[in-house]
Amino acid sequence: MHFQWDWLCLGVLIMSSVTAGMENEENLDADVEVENFDKQSQEADVDRDKSSIEVVYQTPKPTGEVYFTETFDEGLSRWVLSVTLKEDTDDNVAKYDGKWEVEELKENAVPGDKGLVLKSVAKYHAISAMLTKAFVFDDKPLIVQYEVNFQKGIDCGGAYIKLLSSSNDLNLEYFFDKTPYTIMFGPDKCGEDYKLHFIFRHKNPKTGEYDEKHAERPDVDLKKFYLDKKTHLYTLVLKPDDTFEILIDQTVVSKGSLLENMIPPVNPPKEIEDPTDKKPDDWDERPKIPDPNAVKPDDWDEDEPAKIEDPDAVKPEGWLDDEPQYVPDPNAKKPKDWDEEMDGEWEAPQIPNAKCEAAPGCGEWVRPMKNNPKYKGKWRAPMIDNPNYQGIWSPRKIPNPDYFEDLHPFKMTTISAIGLELWSMTSDIYFDNFIICSEKEVADRWAADSWGLKKLVASANEPGMFSQLVTAAEEHPWLWVLYILTLALPVGLSVLFCWPGKKSDECIDFKKPAVSKQISKGELKEEAEDFEDDELEEEKENEDTGEDERREMEETNRELLKANTMKMGREAPVSEVGEGSEDIYDDEEENEVLDEEENEVPDEEENEVLDGSQGDRSNKSDSDEKKEADDGMGDRPLKSVRKRRVRKD
Repeated sequence: MHFQWDWLCLGVLIMSSVTAGMENEENLDADVEVENFDKQSQEADVDRDKSSIEVVYQTPKPTGEVYFTETFDEGLSRWVLSVTLKEDTDDNVAKYDGKWEVEELKENAVPGDKGLVLKSVAKYHAISAMLTKAFVFDDKPLIVQYEVNFQKGIDCGGAYIKLLSSSNDLNLEYFFDKTPYTIMFGPDKCGEDYKLHFIFRHKNPKTGEYDEKHAERPDVDLKKFYLDKKTHLYTLVLKPDDTFEILIDQTVVSKGSLLENMIPPVNPPKEIEDPTDKKPDDWDERPKIPDPNAVKPDDWDEDEPAKIEDPDAVKPEGWLDDEPQYVPDPNAKKPKDWDEEMDGEWEAPQIPNAKCEAAPGCGEWVRPMKNNPKYKGKWRAPMIDNPNYQGIWSPRKIPNPDYFEDLHPFKMTTISAIGLELWSMTSDIYFDNFIICSEKEVADRWAADSWGLKKLVASANEPGMFSQLVTAAEEHPWLWVLYILTLALPVGLSVLFCWPGKKSDECIDFKKPAVSKQISKGELKEEAEDFEDDELEEEKENEDTGEDERREMEETNRELLKANTMKMGREAPVSEVGEGSEDIYDDEEENEVLDEEENEVPDEEENEVLDGSQGDRSNKSDSDEKKEADDGMGDRPLKSVRKRRVRKD
């Protein structure tokens, strides 16, 4: 048993350590998989005393064909600030005068790595730049990737980008909310609505008009990406097979088809409801109607009230009819600033009458109300199935005159510029490391050389698990109870099952009584001899006992032996071996046995027992003797004397 408790204790300790390890891995965002960093980003010196990491930063360089890259390490030389006004807005806020700055992160900064920061609150911001070369939606994927850090969290505002459509009249100085774009992608939040936009403008091949198609919402919780004040990597992948993927920190959070997972769908329905069709006047949509043949019963009285006074009620004894339930407060005093002309006559506030507390009630006694047994309410005919029911009416379907089928919505309008047109109630939104390309490997390598360094520094500067738990408990005090229970459980189990305990003498000396088992002839003989020796010793010790007491004990022994002898006679098997052969018990033999017991000569008694018999009789005799020994022994000391079986020829 002690061995089992040791294993249980060891299991509890192992489970505790494994659980702590799993929590630590979760806190380190183990779900995010980053490509191998280059040698320079991996050779970082960690200052353990200051719990920070210093890296040698170099501006990342694209490793393949790209359409646009931006690190902001050289400032905003290629970016254009908008100077136009936002339409349909008051003039005092319509201007795009929000401030932009290029600076490092406020926390977990990589020395030398700068980004674009939105600085103003409650203002419109607009900034844009031309692509290195335009992207044409043909047979290559489109990959758009950039970093965002809500350094102060986010109350209401966006951090999405717009990929502007190519046109001859595109002027970045007049970039505003109505500027045509092909794709809008990125995070957006207002109130408790956390969004991750993917919108593309689809051109109707019949009318030439553009409609916005929104991707379905991701199934993951986006809240942590907006509030944890960490730099997150947002990636959009569009493929020529009309599928898309949205990734955050290189983990897929949403994917689907441009033909099936957009709202509204790219292709309209083939049939629509006829707008000129109207429901006929005689169309009956009622599945149930009142039974026209039902008649109100004659005894149905609709005038009976639902409640009536209880005629059997009796006013309780001691009811104070003349005492009001509430009386003016005698301790109340009129305020000094009370103006009777303005406020009226002052009256003391009412308080419960103290006399009513000891009485059943005060004031005028009114009989209580009870349910009226005669009340049935207003009679209504029972409902039956409507024989004229025609179902729910709906307009007939007609071919959709605006129907078209675009089997390849991936072929969108060519992109030639990128822009940020934002409004925010929170400042210090950080953007960095934009890239537009067609190869996933190029984007991953770019992320490893840029975002990977930020993640490495942030991981090194993260507080330990204990500090995180304390911080969480300060925000949510109920977590202290959970922490205490989590620590107390393994400790309590360890003390309960692993602490060595003292064994009591009772437990050590206690032995389970032996179970009764068959006794052989030789064992029975030895036990009888031991028993008789004990009796001899007792007789020697009790020589001073009176003669009468001794005779009484001998008489009791004789009666017990006689009873056992008679029982043996009834149970002994009788078998015939030859003619005239039988087993008998004589009184003379019994007397001889008793005399031998009285003279305490057990050896002669046992010698007189026949050692064998013929055939099956000897086996049966031995079996009977063993059975008698079991019956006679039980849980008490042996007190029977073996009887002799004499074969009489």
